[in-house]
Amino acid sequence: MDQGGAPPVFSVTAERDDDHLSVVVTGEVDMATADTMFQTALREPATRLTLDLREVTFFDSAAIHAVVRLAQRFPGTLRVLPSRQVRRVLEISGLGDQDWLVES
Repeated sequence: MDQGGAPPVFSVTAERDDDHLSVVVTGEVDMATADTMFQTALREPATRLTLDLREVTFFDSAAIHAVVRLAQRFPGTLRVLPSRQVRRVLEISGLGDQDWLVES
């Protein structure tokens, strides 16, 4: 059903600097886009990952699952920079105290 609105905006970019990969995500991370975020983070070989979610406006359970999987792939070297919305979702889901979640 068309509700006349514009489609949700989503973009993800990655930049590598030596063994550090920085992935910047904007817009809505949901069931349709979470795997793209996850795959982008794994596309380049890296030992450290920064996931910049400061411009994310919506974050659902599929997005949470993708971040948890990235934390498993990058133990001790993942940093997540959350937007206010992302931080709230992670706190509600019980993940607000993870060492990979950077204070903003």
